[in-house]
Amino acid sequence: MAGFLLAHVKARGQNISEIAQSDPLIITGTIGTQNTYRYSSAGTEYGSPFSTMLYANMNVALYGISMPFAISYSNSNVEYNYPHLSLAFMPQYKDWTGYIGESTMAMSKYVMDMSFNGVGLEYEHNKFRTGAFYGILQKAINDDPSDPLARTPQMKRVGWGFKVGYGTKKNYIDLYLLRAYDVASSIDEKWRESMAAQENLVVGLKGCVTPFSWMSFTANAAMSVFNTDKEAPKIVTDETEDFDKIFTTRYSTLARFAGDASLNLSYGGVDASITYKFIQPDYKSLGTYYMSNNYHSLGVTMSTTLFNKVALSGTFSGQSDNLTKEQLYTTNGYVYGLNAASRIGDHFAVTAAYSGYLQNQSDGTMQVNDTTRVNRRMSSYTLTPQYALDGETLGHTVALSASYTENKDLNKFADGSSDVKSLALGASYDMEVKPWEVDFSVSLSHQLSKNTSARYTSDVCTFGASRSFLKEKNLKLSATTSICYNEMKGDSKSMSIGGNLSATYTIKKDHAFSLQAGINKYGDVNLSRTRSKLDDTDVNVTFSYAYTLPAFGIKRKAKAPADE
Repeated sequence: MAGFLLAHVKARGQNISEIAQSDPLIITGTIGTQNTYRYSSAGTEYGSPFSTMLYANMNVALYGISMPFAISYSNSNVEYNYPHLSLAFMPQYKDWTGYIGESTMAMSKYVMDMSFNGVGLEYEHNKFRTGAFYGILQKAINDDPSDPLARTPQMKRVGWGFKVGYGTKKNYIDLYLLRAYDVASSIDEKWRESMAAQENLVVGLKGCVTPFSWMSFTANAAMSVFNTDKEAPKIVTDETEDFDKIFTTRYSTLARFAGDASLNLSYGGVDASITYKFIQPDYKSLGTYYMSNNYHSLGVTMSTTLFNKVALSGTFSGQSDNLTKEQLYTTNGYVYGLNAASRIGDHFAVTAAYSGYLQNQSDGTMQVNDTTRVNRRMSSYTLTPQYALDGETLGHTVALSASYTENKDLNKFADGSSDVKSLALGASYDMEVKPWEVDFSVSLSHQLSKNTSARYTSDVCTFGASRSFLKEKNLKLSATTSICYNEMKGDSKSMSIGGNLSATYTIKKDHAFSLQAGINKYGDVNLSRTRSKLDDTDVNVTFSYAYTLPAFGIKRKAKAPADE
């Protein structure tokens, strides 16, 4: 099914005081097409064998105000690609910035990280800053409730916010406020039978203190008062009457807190940070897309360099949920790791790393049963040495990699059947033949995963070569071929052999052509099966073209020099 999509038009502002010096109209952009042919002997029911896409990414600048937009056409199925058109102007004048249309304004992560479609104004001068906005935080999705393919409904959400702050990057304090609410009438009445309009008020505070050049302390906290149902009965008390002027307290109202604090140290070549985070259950802001809650965590990071040769870093963090002890069980998680990297001489470098994750359960409202208690540990070790040598005629690079991972059930009643061990080995060699201006490469990899009942291996070998042609080196050809063998012990053996060719050609950096073609033959090579050959084939051919328009339009006339 053919489709047409007009996506995202946005304008960014120029300082108004500079408009007189800007060109009246300048148009730039890129137009292009991508065409693909696909064939599979296994069938093409999952997509059309031919697909075409036409696109244009343009920018129109009016007196320095930039308005980029994109438009595209595709003959593929775009049933769920709903057209979207947005416009935003951000004019600037001295210390003022305005927002008109779809924009973003920097706020606390606990208060708001969404864009808004409306109006806003910011002012920043020296150490003082402030800003405010009003607009739509999310558009309504109101498909026909009787349509079996209707999208999940979504109410229109409106919000306004305010922020004010003072200070520098090292010492500052910022206050944020957000008021947001859903508009129930924006969706069909039948949808409202299964969902309720929400509203909330969020106040956030963020700050940093740097008492010494080697020490700083940062904190970011917010309080959210939240109504899960705007139609719930009001709570009428002396305490709530004053508060009702800015937020109506109802029997669906929740008040929740979220925040974090960090102590940062940098002294004697050692950098360290300690961070604590606390997010109460059901904490939510209608100005954020998603936020995990009901947990607290403590993390420590540290890094240094030894002998100006070895860079070391380490991290540890622990997290626990069930803050109110109302869950059946409490889940604890610990993440830790060590990294070391060193460069020896001019040619050799090596990196080594260890990382681990430990998860276990403890009691909540119920006592954990030892036979079903979650208690797992995952450990991973990696080593990646690399050697490079660049000569007058040849350049060589050799890289090795080794990784071992173990996922183990530590429950004392575990029989080891769910434990998994994985090993990955890799080697690659790249050679640049400078007189021929050709690059050659070869790589090998081996992967093994096993547990008590299964063993899986995969081996891949890849060869490649590339070269640039013509005087301006604007024609590049490359080719790769690979062989892959997979085996599930006692069950299946499969192999694939494939090749790819690629050609790119540019003309004066304005026209770019690209042609890619690939074929892959694969099949079950288990001799005990009836299919014991590479009897399946996939073919892909893609042609692309892009044209970058030279800037054109109406340019500002230069003033004639005054007569002396």
